[in-house]
Amino acid sequence: MFVNYYALLEIDEKSVAKEIKIAFKKQALKWHPDRNLGNDTNKRMQEINEAYLILNDLEARKRYDIEYQNFKQFLQKSKHKDLESQKSEKSYEYSNYEVKDEILNKWINRAKKQAIELAKQTIEDFKGMVSIGVKSATDEIIKRIVPYLIIGIVISLISVLYKSCSK
Repeated sequence: MFVNYYALLEIDEKSVAKEIKIAFKKQALKWHPDRNLGNDTNKRMQEINEAYLILNDLEARKRYDIEYQNFKQFLQKSKHKDLESQKSEKSYEYSNYEVKDEILNKWINRAKKQAIELAKQTIEDFKGMVSIGVKSATDEIIKRIVPYLIIGIVISLISVLYKSCSK
C-alpha cells in the first residue's frame, strides 16, 4: 500500500521543511485525541507522525519523492480509469500500489513503529499530567476548605455551648 504523505499533511510536494513542520502541527492539532473525539484519532495521529518522520528526514524524503514520482506515473499509465476510486476510505492511501524501494519500505515501517511509540508516550505523558493536575487540585482544595471547616466547627461548638449554658 502507498500512503500519499503530502495529501495526508495537506501540502504540496514542493513544500520546504518549514512548511512541512507547520502542516504537521496543524494536522496534529486537528486530529489530536483531546481535541477530536472521533474513533480514528489515534490511528490518524500515528499516520501524521509517520508522514512527518519520513518527510522531515532529508534522505528519507529524497527516496520518498522518487517513489512518489513513480506512483504518479503509475496513476497516469494505469489502464484503470477508476483508479482514484480504488483508494481506501482515506483519500491518501492506495492499496493497489506497493512501495518498490526496499530501503524506503524499511524506513516507513520503522516510522510506523516510532509513530506508535510516540502515540503511546503521548498518552502516558497525558495520564501523568492529569494525575499531577488532580493531585494539585486536591491539595489546593484541602488548603482552602479545611480552614473554613475548622472555623465552622468552632462556631458550631461555641453556638452549642452557648445554648447549653443559657438554659
